[in-house]
Amino acid sequence: MALKKDIQAERRKKRVRSQIIGKTERPRLSVFRSNKYLYAQIIDDGRGVTLVSVSEKELDAKKLTKMERSKLLGELLAQKALKAKIEKAVFDRSSNKYHGRLKAFVQSAREKGLII
Repeated sequence: MALKKDIQAERRKKRVRSQIIGKTERPRLSVFRSNKYLYAQIIDDGRGVTLVSVSEKELDAKKLTKMERSKLLGELLAQKALKAKIEKAVFDRSSNKYHGRLKAFVQSAREKGLII
């Protein structure tokens, strides 16, 4: 039996995703936030291909806070995306609110040159 929270989160995810489509010229930046780590990938929905992906597991920053790691991860994603010649992306927050770690992640990616 699904919990009420899970059903509500799934509805939010569908509502957000129905308005966002990643195309070749502007792919979708999808973020997954667990209690421990943050994962992000840039996806071309037209071809069904992941173009760039990053994870907090790639960082060598175990002593930093989650917010600081999120900022570093945003910078890493922007570097990888620009190297792959991806300058623009559409942000897919899934069922998460745009605050805290997600906001820090996106703002640091924007500061490094990724247009979101």
